[in-house]
Amino acid sequence: MSTAMNFSSKSFKPRAPDKGSFPLDHFGECKDFKEKFMRCLKDNSYDNSLCRVQSKDYLECRMEHQLMAKEPLQKLGYKDLIDPPSPSGEADKNTKP
Repeated sequence: MSTAMNFSSKSFKPRAPDKGSFPLDHFGECKDFKEKFMRCLKDNSYDNSLCRVQSKDYLECRMEHQLMAKEPLQKLGYKDLIDPPSPSGEADKNTKP
């Protein structure tokens, strides 16, 4: 019986990380945003729906510092927090010339 292992038969193929996994913030570039988000969660009994603005800000910081891939905020579920419809814009549509 041979107990020798042959490592050359399989080669390692690197792959991109799964979506949602990203580097740690070793330099604390987004620490303030993370702490605001965590404080909001704690203050709101960990109901993340009440902390969406802080969550969005944290993800924007991570994207700006290349700690995660840039993604459109709409794709991340923040469409309603981007360019909310202005009341003055709606009034302009309803007025007659």
